[in-house]
Amino acid sequence: MRHVRRRMYLVYPGELVNKPILWEFIKTFDIVVNIKNASMKGEVGLVTVELEGSEEEIERGLKWLESKGIKTERIEQDVIEP
Repeated sequence: MRHVRRRMYLVYPGELVNKPILWEFIKTFDIVVNIKNASMKGEVGLVTVELEGSEEEIERGLKWLESKGIKTERIEQDVIEP
């Protein structure tokens, strides 16, 4: 099981910006979440995060976010920890 650090954009549609989805994500998955930046642009919320954990758990978490209506976009290549 590879341990990775993945940098992502999380794009929230307007109707979700006031929901505690990221809190629920942190409580549900064994992933360390480091919020780097957050902003609102019109009706869209953009959160830049660094996710750290097993590759499998991060993939599960990203699929869960997408099922909630959050668009996920990778910023750059993963950082792999030994």
